[in-house]
Amino acid sequence: MRFLIQRVTNADVTVEDRTVGAIGQGLCVFVGVSNTDTKEIADKMIRKLINLRIFSDENDKTNLNLSSVNGELLIISQFTLYADCKHGNRPSFIDSGKPDLAEELYEYIIAKCRESVSKVEHGEFGAVMKVSLVNDGPFTIWLDSEVLGF
Repeated sequence: MRFLIQRVTNADVTVEDRTVGAIGQGLCVFVGVSNTDTKEIADKMIRKLINLRIFSDENDKTNLNLSSVNGELLIISQFTLYADCKHGNRPSFIDSGKPDLAEELYEYIIAKCRESVSKVEHGEFGAVMKVSLVNDGPFTIWLDSEVLGF
């Protein structure tokens, strides 16, 4: 499982010119699922995400987590996080999770995040989406469950 996390001042996602999710200060999280991912891996990734201390404190040090700043989440499914560009110039997506598994885990991640974050918005799985965000910093973090040992 892969999370591409961007600290934002605001972000929104639209589908066919209709806004389906919008947040203020918080994290915009692009979620990629592989066929080997499980709910247990998702739980570990969510804990890491929620507890990341990447917001500035009163001394402008990155010491605060999402709840410390009353931050919000925008979660976007993105199978392209598993693009394989080793051969040629056309990415392969064979490492991306099959749609049924990916959607199940995506919905699970949204539900679990809602247990600890007051505002969780999201895109539409499988839809063509337009995501707008203002990256605060910029501050972007890459979490990969394999690299983290999950």
